[in-house]
Amino acid sequence: MTEQQLYDLAPALELMAFGLALALGPLCWVWWRNRATGPSKRLQALCVLTLFLTFDLVLFGAFTRLTDSGLGCPDWPGCYGSSSPLAAHAQISEAQAAMPTGPVTHGKAWVEMIHRYLATTVGVLIIAMTVMSWKQARAARRAGQPEAAQGALNPWWPTVTLVWVCIQGAFGALTVTMKLFPAIVTLHLLGGTGLLALLAIPASALSMKQAGQTPAFIAKGLRAALWLCLALLVIQVSLGGWVSTNYAVLACTTFPSCQGSWWPAMNFGEALQIWRPLGLLKDGSNISFEALTAIHYIHRLAAYAVVAALAGLWWTLRRAPALTKQRRLLGFFVVLQVLTGLSNVVLDWPLVAAVLHTGGAAALVTIVVWSLAVTRSNAVTTNRPEMTRRPAEA
Repeated sequence: MTEQQLYDLAPALELMAFGLALALGPLCWVWWRNRATGPSKRLQALCVLTLFLTFDLVLFGAFTRLTDSGLGCPDWPGCYGSSSPLAAHAQISEAQAAMPTGPVTHGKAWVEMIHRYLATTVGVLIIAMTVMSWKQARAARRAGQPEAAQGALNPWWPTVTLVWVCIQGAFGALTVTMKLFPAIVTLHLLGGTGLLALLAIPASALSMKQAGQTPAFIAKGLRAALWLCLALLVIQVSLGGWVSTNYAVLACTTFPSCQGSWWPAMNFGEALQIWRPLGLLKDGSNISFEALTAIHYIHRLAAYAVVAALAGLWWTLRRAPALTKQRRLLGFFVVLQVLTGLSNVVLDWPLVAAVLHTGGAAALVTIVVWSLAVTRSNAVTTNRPEMTRRPAEA
């Protein structure tokens, strides 16, 4: 098999050009659909669309990982020094002939590169968001009007998001060059979830401004419950990523027991060794099945607590009419997470259920962040309306 340099930046410009070409479609659609509106409305539409496409990217990233396509192209950012698997046909064929069920096949190479194309597209859209927000803020300053009065987005928010997506891209590169190092892959998953949260906040804020709404006032305890559930979700996403990246889902194939026991043989010391290669321990020995069982069982035990907390939040949100939509979505995705989690265990990790399980976790984080973005704490109980409106912007 031909050796391939892990980092090959030669196709980077071609990949960026391809991402720009793909991003022109959504950008032109946003401009055309909102051609008769102002810049604030176009920015809001772009934020919402970028959030939607980022969620799709997270789903496709899960599909890439679950189909073992993460090393479909063993170098970065291209594929055997090319920006497309078509140009690398000979090298991929050679690798596939040497190992037909190995990490490099034509199908896996295409899955991996499509994931990179989509990631580049999202990056271009975030660059466009950043540029538009800075232009809008400058126009507001020149007009001598507060940015908030024109529905402007604080330009530092998309700037931070742009930095975040660049770091996320770096972790994507390390995922390949470090051969699916579990800690790196888990951080990459968390980075994608964090990107959704960063995009959900401006999308919510701009949508409220376009609707002439101000944040709803809810009880201080309910806001605290939202923050608690968000923290629990982040921990659970981390544990779920650790299960997936260590391929520990099938360590337990029954529910609610595991291996015919309520407390199977587990090795927590090995399970909690974070910085190590895939399938190995720090000393180079193979990770034990007891460690994989512990990785799985920690996630399962934590899931009980997270589902209980989210169910409690769903029940409590009935007292917040302004969050009715979020409450319905929260209930739906909690049920989806339970069903897909059980399906992964008892149905031998089906691909659809596994992808939906990742998507459900990302959706729950987004819903909770959305709820936080559109509310404010009201420490004193009053008859103040849950949601107020102001005149729509011109």
